[in-house]
Amino acid sequence: MSGHSKWATIKHKKGAADQARAKVFAKLIRQVEVAAREGGGDQDSNASLRTMYQKARDASVPLDTIQRAIKRGTGELEGVTYDQITYEGYAPGGVAMLVEVLTDNRNRSGSDVRNIFTKRGGSMAEPGAVGWQFHRKGVLLVDRTADEDALMLAALDAAAEDLVDDGEAWRVVTPPSDLHAVRSAVEDAGFTVESADLTMVAANLVPLTEAGTAKQVLGLIDALEDLDDVQAVHANFDIPDDILSSCVSDEV
Repeated sequence: MSGHSKWATIKHKKGAADQARAKVFAKLIRQVEVAAREGGGDQDSNASLRTMYQKARDASVPLDTIQRAIKRGTGELEGVTYDQITYEGYAPGGVAMLVEVLTDNRNRSGSDVRNIFTKRGGSMAEPGAVGWQFHRKGVLLVDRTADEDALMLAALDAAAEDLVDDGEAWRVVTPPSDLHAVRSAVEDAGFTVESADLTMVAANLVPLTEAGTAKQVLGLIDALEDLDDVQAVHANFDIPDDILSSCVSDEV
C-alpha cells in the first residue's frame, strides 16, 4: 500500500545517516518532556511517556539526556513550557494535512507553518476542517525479513488491528492504548521492531497519479518537518509505487 505511511517508512529506513540527527533528537526530547509534564515521570502509569521514551531510545538518544528531559517535565529541573497545537490544511491535489506542533511561542509557530503552506502551494484550513478524516493509532515498523504469518499471529494475539506490507518494512497497526503491549508481544516472538509510535491514520486516501503533484506534496511535508517546532506531519495521500520511487531520489 502506498501513501503517506509508506513514504514515512522509506524515510525512517534511510534516517540512520540523516544529517539532521541533532534536530531529530531535539524534537524527541521535547516530546518526552511534554509527556512527563502532562502525565508524570512514571512510565508504568504514563503510557504516553513510555511510548516517547522508547521512541527516543530507538533513535539512540542518550539515556541521561532523556532522564533530564523527564525531570524538566516533572519540575525537578527548570524547563520551558510548551503548548501543543495541531494546524490543519491542504496540500496540492486536495490532500488533507495535520501538522502537530510543540512550541513556546504560538505566534512564531503559526507564522512559520502558514508561510510554508503558502510558499509550497498549500493552504491553511480552519480547526476541524480535516481533522475528522484522521484517527489516532499505534504503528510498529517490523523488519521486512519477518515471516508474515508468524508476525501476524503474534501481533493479532496481542490486539493489533492490521498488518500491512509497506515494501520497506511490515507495518503493524494497533489501538493507541495497545501499542506497548503489541510491541512487547512482537519482540517476545523474536521479531525486530524498527520503530513504534503513536500517529494519525487517514480513513480515506487521495490518489496522486501525477509525478509533479506528488513531488509538491512530499516537498511541502519535508519543509514542514524541517521546522523546529513541528513534531509530526500527517497526510492522506496515496502515491502509486512507480511514482513514489521516482520521487525518492529527489526528496529523501
